[in-house]
Amino acid sequence: MLRKLLATLALAGVFLGPTVAVLSVAVLANPAVAACAPGSLTVGPIPDSLTATRKNGETVTLNRQQLTHAATIITVGGQTDGVGRPGVTIALMAALTESTLRMLANTGTYPESGDYSNDGNGSDHDSLGLFQMRPQSGWGNVAELMDPNYQARAFYGGPTGPNYPSPRGLLDISGWQQLDPGEAAQAVEVSAYPDRYQSYQPVAEAILTALTRPAPTTGGGGGVVPETTRVVFPLPEGTWVRTSPFGWRTDPMTFEQAFHSGSDYGAADGTPIYAVADGIVVRAGYTGSWGGLIIVEHTIGGQRIASYYAHMWEQGIHVTEGMTVTAGQHIGDVGSSGKSTGAHLHLEIRPGGQGQPAIDADQWLTDHGAEGITGGSSRATCTLGGRA
Repeated sequence: MLRKLLATLALAGVFLGPTVAVLSVAVLANPAVAACAPGSLTVGPIPDSLTATRKNGETVTLNRQQLTHAATIITVGGQTDGVGRPGVTIALMAALTESTLRMLANTGTYPESGDYSNDGNGSDHDSLGLFQMRPQSGWGNVAELMDPNYQARAFYGGPTGPNYPSPRGLLDISGWQQLDPGEAAQAVEVSAYPDRYQSYQPVAEAILTALTRPAPTTGGGGGVVPETTRVVFPLPEGTWVRTSPFGWRTDPMTFEQAFHSGSDYGAADGTPIYAVADGIVVRAGYTGSWGGLIIVEHTIGGQRIASYYAHMWEQGIHVTEGMTVTAGQHIGDVGSSGKSTGAHLHLEIRPGGQGQPAIDADQWLTDHGAEGITGGSSRATCTLGGRA
């Protein structure tokens, strides 16, 4: 097996350079080291395009959207125990072969698939998405398979996969680490053309080299985050009330007219705060008027979005800068620090990322069908729950 790996990587060195080849020997020969290497599966800035060469000499140029899908596959792999860099390489080889990293609808078989965000229309039986998964084979329904994050999770499989134990994902295949990467991809995809995958290994390695960087350690970094279509309300159902909306209002501390850039939700001190979507934490710390502040950046519908969570107590911040979080993950606790009149969450949504103008967060959550948004209540003023 090692001879196979060295031969493959020698070829990879022709396309990617000797430094990449040496790195690849280490990560492929020792998956445990690869999975634990600091920053090895943390996605950095996505380039506008990337050109790489397949083993058969064919040149492949990928655009930013295709590379964004690759970033999702990498990030999900990094979050899944037992995958590591070798497993992500296999997943990228499979998606490159099946769809050229495009999120494909299939309106001929499933007209409704065209209603979801997609990069074009495929026509392979009833196959959908990045990995061309088939609803009739049990991979998921149309809505699920038109979600890049879901498709990546399904490909990796394992006990936490959405299809466990069948159809089999990569982690469900005994001894996948000892298989040739192309053979491992075929074991998941069960394609009628099993020899196609291996040609894309140099391209997959080039993508990993180009996209994986240490996570941002300061606010405003260019870190790229996984795509997601799942949006979650940031507080548990039944625990919150709307206390102050987005827009002009009388400031509750100065009693003067001022613009309120967030949406306030009153909740008991210590109520868990959830990440509204998958993303990367770009700020987590204590500030002045914000009090305890967490900023998470997301990619939703191909757009960078930043979510701000303010007024936690310093000890109520449970994430650190550079961490990758998932939708619904407990990232902090409601507090009343900074410029605040009582325990509440001040939430902001900023299209374009950190530092960009805020929009109405409550309306954005409604428009995106946030899970749990119907579990609260509204009132113009409050005696329970603060404002900022």
